[in-house]
Amino acid sequence: MRLHRRAFLVTGTAALALPAQVRAAPATIVANKLMPAPAWATLQRRLLDANAAACEAFYAKYVDRRDRLMVFERWGANDGPDDAAEATNDWFLLHALGGSDRIRTLASRFWEGHLRQFAAARTTDVPIARQGMYHREFPVQMDWQHNAEGLTSFNVMGLSMPRDVRLLARTRRYADFYTGRDPQAPNYDPRLRMVRSLLNGSRGPMLRQATPLDWAGDPFDPTPFHMEHGERTYQETLDHYAEYGAVIGDNPLNLQATTLGLNAYALGGGERFRSWALDYLGAWAERAARNDGLLPSHVRPDGSVGDDWWQGVYGWGFSPRVPQTGEHENRNRVPRSITAFMGGVVMSGDMGFIDLWRRQTARLNDASRKVDGVLSAPTMYGEQGWHGWKPGPYRTNAFEIWYMSQKAEDRALAGDDPWIAFLEGRNPDYPAQALGADIKRVADRVAARENDDTTPQTRLADWPIDINPASVKSLVQLMTGGLHIARPPWSKTSPPQGGVPLHCRLRYFDPDARRAGVPADVGALVRRMSDGETEVTLVNLGAQPRTVTVQGGAYAEHRIDAVRMEGRSLAVGGRDFTLRLEPGCGVDVTLAMTRFANRPTLAFPWDR
Repeated sequence: MRLHRRAFLVTGTAALALPAQVRAAPATIVANKLMPAPAWATLQRRLLDANAAACEAFYAKYVDRRDRLMVFERWGANDGPDDAAEATNDWFLLHALGGSDRIRTLASRFWEGHLRQFAAARTTDVPIARQGMYHREFPVQMDWQHNAEGLTSFNVMGLSMPRDVRLLARTRRYADFYTGRDPQAPNYDPRLRMVRSLLNGSRGPMLRQATPLDWAGDPFDPTPFHMEHGERTYQETLDHYAEYGAVIGDNPLNLQATTLGLNAYALGGGERFRSWALDYLGAWAERAARNDGLLPSHVRPDGSVGDDWWQGVYGWGFSPRVPQTGEHENRNRVPRSITAFMGGVVMSGDMGFIDLWRRQTARLNDASRKVDGVLSAPTMYGEQGWHGWKPGPYRTNAFEIWYMSQKAEDRALAGDDPWIAFLEGRNPDYPAQALGADIKRVADRVAARENDDTTPQTRLADWPIDINPASVKSLVQLMTGGLHIARPPWSKTSPPQGGVPLHCRLRYFDPDARRAGVPADVGALVRRMSDGETEVTLVNLGAQPRTVTVQGGAYAEHRIDAVRMEGRSLAVGGRDFTLRLEPGCGVDVTLAMTRFANRPTLAFPWDR
């Protein structure tokens, strides 16, 4: 039986059976008790405003009048189109949280401009991109570490603009590059339930040995540029990819394509996208079950997994030589694929997708041994067995496992974190500290922009990424009870990555302005979370009444069963409820919730 067919699904919004004293909630709940302006709420509004101003100035410096990124255009995994696409990372997310409409406008303009820019950009030597680095508005052929990074903005656009016709059309088209339905991009074999190569895209899969040129791009002189990996010559750029040839067959990084299936379904594209994504995830879950609980990093072209399960680029045994030093560097990227399985839970409600990762973590910890007298866990596997030892237990992805499961047995391995300490009542100063840190981050990025003396001919596409001022980590955590999984990593135990959908406990909408995000003057603070409850404070700092709709989850996947506030318990039994905050008033709310009870949707509450 394929794993996703065991999923539980609750698609209606009937109320949970509640005690007789619990009354049905009115259409709009009114909060009219004065609340002194909390410092955290003032800082939230300040951070939203600071982001807006800084992003506007960033756009003026690095994007031209045609909405194209002003950089030296190249193809390659180091500094290619995927890096250009990341220049406005988190801008759509800022808008979805309550940021200015101007941020969304600029982010949308940039996405369109960069599509045109890299459809026109061509290689001379790299065969696949000689007719354009983008084809049909998508990378022609690259791995999903980089494809996913380039889709960081695209994969959260639906949070702010779910009725955009172009967005739905593109999401369906992009997803169909991987469902097996598009003959121009035969990346997926539906019979074998596998993507056929690590390198894939709108022109299909690479079914030959990859060359360093395919990865590194056309010859150029790197001397005028900042090189992220420290290469000093073009030859060193080629040598960085000397061991990246084995790309034929499936790789767990390809699972990041399932986010396209999630979004296509949630935007109203049809059940087939959800079915494909869950079936592909289920195929990998079955492979792990047959591989002693470990997700393989290599699936052979015939769909089988053999004793070479640990091979493949970015696999369990992938330790290429660094050309500048001659040392081998462990680059196992298998842990990044957990985010695809998190998406599987959103689509199905099936925690079996997370159980797979819990079992894998246990397997690695069972393999621990003493190294130099210290108990250490492996991070790599090869012909000689486990290696890549690191002191302590294996914790990679433990945070995500606990966040999704909310099980006590997963909490210890997840380790400590100042945000979680706050949620557990042990770090009351965290909101002010985290928001203050993000305000400082915005200021530091503004200073970096002001001091940047590069020109379009001396900066590569990855250069503006670290100057982009958008800072949302504290907002995602504190407002939504969510994870900001991005690069750089949001937690010590999570590998950096991009293209991940928003995972959160709550989202907010402004029903008067008909847009996503908290209304003007409103602050929100998630104070505690458990499997079945969420505590949140909402406050109106302004002189006008504000109405806010509170939704369970980024995709309305969590059912809000009841609202408890000011001594009243009100039944909801649906995806959301609406609260009117009088001027200067605030309220502490406890929500009884059933997580992952609903099929995901990006439709705004008033459109459902």
